[in-house]
Amino acid sequence: MKYRTIGTGPHSRRVSVLALGAMLFGSVTDEKTSFALLDRYAEAGGNFVDTSDNYAFWTDGGQGGQSEELLGRWRRSRGAGDEIVFATKLGARPLAPGTSYTDNPEGLSAKVIREASERSRERLGLERLDLLYAHIDDHTVPQRETVEGFGALVAEGAVGLLGVSNQAVWRVERARALAAAAGLPGYEVLQYQHSYLRSRTDVPGDLFPDGSLGHAGAELAGYLRAEPTLTLVAYSPLLKGAYTRPERLPGDYDHPGTPARLAVLRDVARETGATLNQVVLAWQIGHELPVLPLAGVSSLAQLEENLAAVDLELSAEQRARLDAAH
Repeated sequence: MKYRTIGTGPHSRRVSVLALGAMLFGSVTDEKTSFALLDRYAEAGGNFVDTSDNYAFWTDGGQGGQSEELLGRWRRSRGAGDEIVFATKLGARPLAPGTSYTDNPEGLSAKVIREASERSRERLGLERLDLLYAHIDDHTVPQRETVEGFGALVAEGAVGLLGVSNQAVWRVERARALAAAAGLPGYEVLQYQHSYLRSRTDVPGDLFPDGSLGHAGAELAGYLRAEPTLTLVAYSPLLKGAYTRPERLPGDYDHPGTPARLAVLRDVARETGATLNQVVLAWQIGHELPVLPLAGVSSLAQLEENLAAVDLELSAEQRARLDAAH
């Protein structure tokens, strides 16, 4: 396994370059399989596990919590300590069963931040959350309140690092500026969708009526270049299996750049003897920007494939060809 440091200061952590997504653990992925995947990941040196307080509410019409609860059971049964870095999120948990984060989210008020983080610590069995994200934005609450709410948890020792996901870059920068001006810790880890294929970001959706803010595009890349202490955690790096099952490719990837990039990706896979998925992950891990792929799996075969990508070294010429395709 290879490792990278996330965050700065006393709460910085050394994490594996391949993060394990636990979104469906304890719901779609049963407990026995989930435990086996966590065991193998830890055995391989993986130590960066990602979840959220709302995973996976859509599987049973509830409010989520299954993933955190399963991870807590795994931790206790294995005697896992602080060698495993757990990241969780708050802000997108539905306030009532049968609703969603698009119509009834918990939001990012100081009250929610405190209460939701306490519930997450209890489910995970942790005294301190290693990394806590603001899952989605909340325009109904002043950003200062959100910043101060997160900062208080860090000051109390209930949270280590802070992160943010699915927010406009200008909102992230404003929150970080507010934190800096108040002498409070700010967001240091950014979790956005990022893969080798590029999505159109102008397609409106229920959460983003003006086009997606959840994809790591040019503006976010420029932000990372300007702020070298930040880290991008890339969710859905393998596009839910679409590299090997093209019918799964979302419609916002239907544009002229996709065939061109796929052609180069297939060439590099043939040259290296690796799978398409492994080339994508290796491309991210070795990226000039600090990118940590966050991949979910449902079988040991998928996990083994992903783990092998950590040791795949792409040549400078191969990287240049992959980057230039458009």
